[in-house]
Amino acid sequence: MTTAFFWDERCFWHHGGHYALTMPVGGLVQPMPSGLPENPETKRRLVNLMQVTGLFGALRTGSAPPAAWADLARVHPEGFLKRFKALSDAGGGELGLRTPFGRGGFETAALSAGLAKGALFDVLTGRAENAYALSRPPGHHCLPEFPNGFCLLANIAIAIEAALAEGLTERIAVVDWDVHHGNGTEAIFYDRAEVLTISLHQERNYPMDSGDVADRGAGAGLGANMNIPLPPGTGHAGYIEAMERLVLPALYAFQPDAIVVACGYDAAAVDPLSRMMASADTFRQLTRMAMEAARDLCEGRLTLVHEGGYSEAYVPFCGHAVLEELSQSRITAPDPLAETLALRQPGPRFDAFVSSLIGEMEAMFFPG
Repeated sequence: MTTAFFWDERCFWHHGGHYALTMPVGGLVQPMPSGLPENPETKRRLVNLMQVTGLFGALRTGSAPPAAWADLARVHPEGFLKRFKALSDAGGGELGLRTPFGRGGFETAALSAGLAKGALFDVLTGRAENAYALSRPPGHHCLPEFPNGFCLLANIAIAIEAALAEGLTERIAVVDWDVHHGNGTEAIFYDRAEVLTISLHQERNYPMDSGDVADRGAGAGLGANMNIPLPPGTGHAGYIEAMERLVLPALYAFQPDAIVVACGYDAAAVDPLSRMMASADTFRQLTRMAMEAARDLCEGRLTLVHEGGYSEAYVPFCGHAVLEELSQSRITAPDPLAETLALRQPGPRFDAFVSSLIGEMEAMFFPG
């Protein structure tokens, strides 16, 4: 099995303005050294961990060219791209909501999208059985004209549109297990029948006004969008059940040519921006199920694109577990929090509550 791993040190150099967590600094909000929770350390420490364990050497690693202007313009209007480029050249700033960037931010965002495109193209052309893009800045919140929630360009949408334009695929499915609703990806493909978008997320976390279960798409895309809002504290068992009862049936019904995962790790139990209680093993098992579906449906064509995840200490272990599974490597990085998180998983009564919610969504998505 060949697993391609796309990354670039320059993506770790992306930087922004003055924030303390998600609050702009000023007034009574004191600066803090790390600024936004979206900082390079979670990604850099994942690479570091894989280099130390030896997993990095078991992957085909490298960078990719930045996404070209034509690639970006399939998703983002020219006017937006020109404003972004001009502000980037002038020293940086902020165009949307919680999306600060410095000089060269446009080029870094284009490189991040290029990593996603490179990973998807490697899979679709058979150069790799599966692939992982360590994209930064992330992309799933970015609307066509409005950067949002740390996301400057819509990485996954840019990669998919390029693949569709070049005739490498006709039907593609996106499974977003980042803890926040994938509102940008949803908006871009909301009225499109050839792209299935599925988002598992903590209900009313971010954005607080999107991700409702009733939002199923529009026009030709009616039924090709699925939101799975889950309650805080869902835990490992709830995520696995949602994948089994909701995500996998939707994938099998859609019959995609390839599957793309928006791979965020912010559902992890120690993330500062969520309360979902997932563990490294949760992400391992979600990846295993996605791989099995890809093997059944589309000759194993599976691409993962890194999104959120803000625990600098724990994200590397979650990512390592995913890449162990993708590559079928025997090189491991044992989860240092495994015992603690096993003891803190929800009890049977809460699991039953989550299961009943999943059952309600199952009846809505798959009537009869």
